[in-house]
Amino acid sequence: MEALKEKLKNDYAIEFSDCSLLDTAFTHTSYANEHRLLNISHNERLEFLGDAVLQLLISEYLYRSFPEKPEGDLSKLRSMIVREESLAGFSKDCGFDTFIKLGKGEEKSGGRNRDTILGDLFEAFLGALLLDKGVDAVRSFLQLVMIPKVEKGQFEQVKDYKTALQEKLQVDGDISIRYQVISEEGPAHAKRFKVQVTANGVVLSSGQGRSKKMAEQEAAKKALGQIDEV
Repeated sequence: MEALKEKLKNDYAIEFSDCSLLDTAFTHTSYANEHRLLNISHNERLEFLGDAVLQLLISEYLYRSFPEKPEGDLSKLRSMIVREESLAGFSKDCGFDTFIKLGKGEEKSGGRNRDTILGDLFEAFLGALLLDKGVDAVRSFLQLVMIPKVEKGQFEQVKDYKTALQEKLQVDGDISIRYQVISEEGPAHAKRFKVQVTANGVVLSSGQGRSKKMAEQEAAKKALGQIDEV
């Protein structure tokens, strides 16, 4: 934790007053569950808070920065910026993946590189920062970490994997492509959906995400990767 505090201070001029918030933000449920006797807090509640402030501040930024864009375009752009894969990328950019505390099983299964975990971590950090320093500190952090990539147009070119999969599969004729939710996990404020995609009844792949749409995109992305490998 000392290394994380030093990194935040040097890279972003952030020094937490309540370091327990920072510790909680970087504690995954799997770690807390493995240490139940210690009554350790995990980051799901902070993730809930971070998601809310992220949505608000990105919406505010887009509204002010793109006065010519209609509501539909703003919503689409926002969804690309705050989607799981994007937030996981920001966690990696900040080096947060190095510091998250995972349970042994989650660590062995590659959880340190999983988009769902890293995206949640980024939101949990924002929630902790909000409680410790206030909304202006969160806004300043986003200006350093997220906004430069938005201004470069990085998220306006995000690929629609479902459309790409449909175009690839239907190049020689009509094919029935279906996306089906096969499981839902987690509390109401942090649902995890698992979706399976099939083509003419044949299972291609599955994907997970915080919404059905995100899970469908992940499933389509994986299916495209498997097709390209053939």
